[in-house]
Amino acid sequence: MQPRILALFDLDHTLLPLDSDVMWAQHLVEVGAVEPTWHQRRNDHFFEQYKQGTLNIDEFLAFQLAPLAAHPRAQLEAWREAFFRSRIEPQITPEARALVDQHREAGHLTAIVTATNEFITAPIARAFGVEHLIATLVQEEDGAFTGRSYGVPSFREGKVTRVAQWLALMGHDLEGFEESHFYSDSLNDLPLLSRVSRPVAVNPDQTLKQHAQDQGWPVIHLFSEKSAT
Repeated sequence: MQPRILALFDLDHTLLPLDSDVMWAQHLVEVGAVEPTWHQRRNDHFFEQYKQGTLNIDEFLAFQLAPLAAHPRAQLEAWREAFFRSRIEPQITPEARALVDQHREAGHLTAIVTATNEFITAPIARAFGVEHLIATLVQEEDGAFTGRSYGVPSFREGKVTRVAQWLALMGHDLEGFEESHFYSDSLNDLPLLSRVSRPVAVNPDQTLKQHAQDQGWPVIHLFSEKSAT
């Protein structure tokens, strides 16, 4: 039997007051995993593209995933643990936890849907108590990362595709829910926001804020301001 209500959450600047992609790149610079000047410049370049809605996802993923292929898995996991404990966990607000818990405790089918790759975001989803994570998939061979993604990146229209694929694996479809919620901050998520029955703009960028007001969508704030880093 299909659940009655679906609740989907974007992650960066929606449940978190930061961009985990950007912060991870900065963390790699700080631990000496990458050449700092070039890496920081490219990181800033892609973040500006993302904010403008012009990000080339393939170019970005080639940049973001390359360090995963350059270091041993154990080292990467140690860096990720330090990253989560120092940069992510302290930024999870009670308001964000309460919003997720409200849906989980009501028995709604709940997932985080993010363009950020699964290696970075899996511990974050666990911290929110969310079982289902729809993130950009990272290719592995013999337990080591190749530096490439696979499947459809969970970005823009790709989020609609990935959600449909995930639901189909469980024998569900988006139209079968009595209510479907999606919470996001970004203009990049307009494709999925436009497909659910209850879109909610959370800490929205200016484009999404205007669109939400025009469409009569709810606008909420889980933290006072968005961090650019």
